[in-house]
Formats: sequence, structure tokens, C-alpha cells
Amino acid sequence: MGRSDHATQMLSGWAVGTPGPMRTGPLVSAHRPVAAPGPDELLLEVEACGVCRTDLHLAEGDLTPHRPSTIPGHEIVGRVASVGEAVSTFRVGDRAGGAWLRGTCGSCRYCSAGRENLCPGSTYTGWDKDGGFADLVLVPEAFAYRLPEAQDAALLAPLLCAGIIGYRSLRRSALPTGGRLGIYGFGASAHLAAQVALAEGATVHVMTRSAQARELAMSLGASSVGGAYDSPPEPLDSAILFAPVGDLVPVALEALDRSGTLAIAGIHLSDIPVLNYQRHLFQERNLRSVTSNTRQDGREFLELAERIGIQVTVSRYPLNRADQALTDLAADRVNGAAVLTSD
Repeated sequence: MGRSDHATQMLSGWAVGTPGPMRTGPLVSAHRPVAAPGPDELLLEVEACGVCRTDLHLAEGDLTPHRPSTIPGHEIVGRVASVGEAVSTFRVGDRAGGAWLRGTCGSCRYCSAGRENLCPGSTYTGWDKDGGFADLVLVPEAFAYRLPEAQDAALLAPLLCAGIIGYRSLRRSALPTGGRLGIYGFGASAHLAAQVALAEGATVHVMTRSAQARELAMSLGASSVGGAYDSPPEPLDSAILFAPVGDLVPVALEALDRSGTLAIAGIHLSDIPVLNYQRHLFQERNLRSVTSNTRQDGREFLELAERIGIQVTVSRYPLNRADQALTDLAADRVNGAAVLTSD
């Protein structure tokens, strides 16, 4: 296949039917036509797709679907099968990645200021358009990433959301040089962000309920590990909350030193309890959210990941076990990142 003058193909994958707890079977088998790429699009044959907690939120209904029967998945590694007539930076056979941010207006005040993650017209892979829980997917050229040709696709996939969002969360946490970072929850995104922080000279303390995750954190160089609600052994300059648990917000805020910053990394969070101003916010402690990412975040992180030799821990699932991957993620049974593979 080359340019987009070929017949419509059929894709196979998984879509969100009726959102609900994983025990209700929200994923349904999908077999549908995939259009030829538009002028500025790539058609990718999916090699691997990471399983993000956002996919779980969509499947279980924490995120309201933007369209019916959407195929989730936005940590996509694939080979270019065909390209639209205006595509100039990718050729058939190239390896490319698709990520969460799929489109922006390019002209609003946020896009113009380099804050395209806040664009009111932004669209998202696996939410507004079909994603990578399938064997074929369309990705706009302008939002695709060029990826190393020789690396294991399963090890690249988590970089495209878990890695990028973790990187943005780390920057939003305002961690000073050589600072003390607390990480609450230690899954796909956290285990990558921790490595960036460690490479930049930080001291990292991890709080998580998973014993397996605590072992992974220690193996990567964390200075201490503890339970999700435990206090770190020293005051923190910065903290990142990766677990979607609002009850942990006051816990993390109270662990901050004066002028410390807590960044909340998730797209969904359960309700935050009432905060006590003196205990949780006084002394200029800061609370920040994290919303999506910019393409510049993606480029910076992918370059940094290659430079520091980031280690990606994955649990592999064949595409036909996507429901099991999400079920395991919901139950905190995934060590590192869950990845669907075409094998």
C-alpha cells in the first residue's frame, strides 16, 4: 500500500459498548471499515498499544464517551501502511507513534501561546476518534511521533502517554534541582517519571499500596517506599499524585515542605475531602492539575528517554485479551505498564 488510493479496509479490535465496571464486560468486539487516510493522515498497522488508566476510565464510565462504540487506546506504535496525499514527513514502512492529543485548532489564545493542551477545540485518540485497541488506526501526521526503528514496540508504547504525561506532571510539580520528590501511586506513568527525576539528581520517595510496585520503585533507585497513606521520611519539595484517589490529596499536601507543590496527574480523580487551610495549604504550598500535554512535551520526553536509557517495565497481553488487561489494571495487578501486542 502507498498513497490513499486503495480500497477501504476492515479493522479488528475492541470498542467500548456500554460503559460500566469491568465485571460487566464494557468492551465488545469490533469489526468495521477503516477509511483510507485523509490528505494529512497516516494509516498505521498497529504493532503495540499501551493500556492507560484513561482507557479504563472510559470503559468504566468515569469519562463520558464522546461518541458511541469508540475504540480506545492512545499509546500506539505502528508501521505506516499508507499515507494521505499531503503527507511529507512519513513514508510507507516507517515506524510512527500515535498519542492522546490528536488535534487542536491551532489558532486560539492557548495554541498561540504554546499551551495547546488547553485548546477548547482539542481532540483525543481513543475518545473522539478510534484508537489503538485494534490492528489498524488513523493518525494525523502533525500529531504523530517518529519512533526508533529497532526497539521493541511493546517497550515504546508506554512512552507515548504514560511517559509524556509523567514528564509534564514532573515539570508541573516544580521540582527544584536536587529536590525531594514524593510519588503517590506507582504504575505506568509513575515508574517512568521517577526515572527522569532520578536522572536529574532528585531524591524520590514512593507511596503506593502495591507491594509489587514498591519493589519496582526500590529497584529503580527510590530512596524510600511505603504505603499509600504513609508519611515520607522527610518533607517534600514536590509531589505527584498518580493514583486517582482524592483522599490522597490532603495526605500529599501535608507531606510538602514550605512552598512545595503537588501536581495531580490524572484526567479523573475521586472527590477531594475538605482541606484544612493551616495543615494543607498555608506556608505557600501549591496545588496544581495536569491537563493532557503539548507536542513539545512529547518531543522533549522522547528525546530525554532515549538519552537516559529509560527502563520500561511492561506486562504484555495479546490484543484479544484487552478486557483482561483493563481488568488487571483496575485491580492493581499490573506491574509497570500493560501493553497490547499484535503477536
